[in-house]
Amino acid sequence: MICHMKKPDPAVAARVPPGQALTEKWPVLTYGRTPRFDPNRWTFRCFGLVERPTSWTWEEFLRLPRVTVRSDIHCVTRWSKLDNDWEGVSARYIVEQVKPRPEAKFVLQHADPDYTTNTAVADLLDDDVVLAVRHNGKDLEPDHGGPMRLVLPKLYFWKSSKWLRAFEFLEVNPPGFWEQNGYHMNADPWTEERYSGQETRAMQQMRADAARRLRESGSAKPQAGSAAEASLS
Repeated sequence: MICHMKKPDPAVAARVPPGQALTEKWPVLTYGRTPRFDPNRWTFRCFGLVERPTSWTWEEFLRLPRVTVRSDIHCVTRWSKLDNDWEGVSARYIVEQVKPRPEAKFVLQHADPDYTTNTAVADLLDDDVVLAVRHNGKDLEPDHGGPMRLVLPKLYFWKSSKWLRAFEFLEVNPPGFWEQNGYHMNADPWTEERYSGQETRAMQQMRADAARRLRESGSAKPQAGSAAEASLS
């Protein structure tokens, strides 16, 4: 991978966050086996603090309205890939369909095989956030999250779950897999929010309180899992 990295051209440097290098390829950063996709058993669901808990089968999901967006992606391992074309379902459309309750400020993403990561509901409402099934005109490859992954370009790419299966809407902001294992709760690439050690004391207290409240509520809790069950890109 390193041999394909390069410093940004001055013409595109403003699109590349600090500490990042460009790559024309798309590195695969997954530990363990890629999950097997069975279209007859696959579902995507939204649950938690929503007015309309909903689940879609694969056939139903493919019939949802499609959008096409172009965006840059930035991995916490310091590579960036520009001008990616994505086709899929707008995350904002999904949020609008399930109608989060006023107290639902956060979403815990659930993905195969037992991966989680946390995001704000507001982050899902940007125009370029998509539940993608195609990349650059081709079906999304399994190693890159196919059949469907989230693409949330303004955050480091571990916040864009591969093999996405559910959104859980919450009033608290619990840490997911990588957040429990040393990564930042917010993941803004422009301020290099890479690691938990960069968080303020208030933010670290918030993550601990949210994880405790989620456990006490009996809701679906973040999966600690093993490193073999998670990905950064």
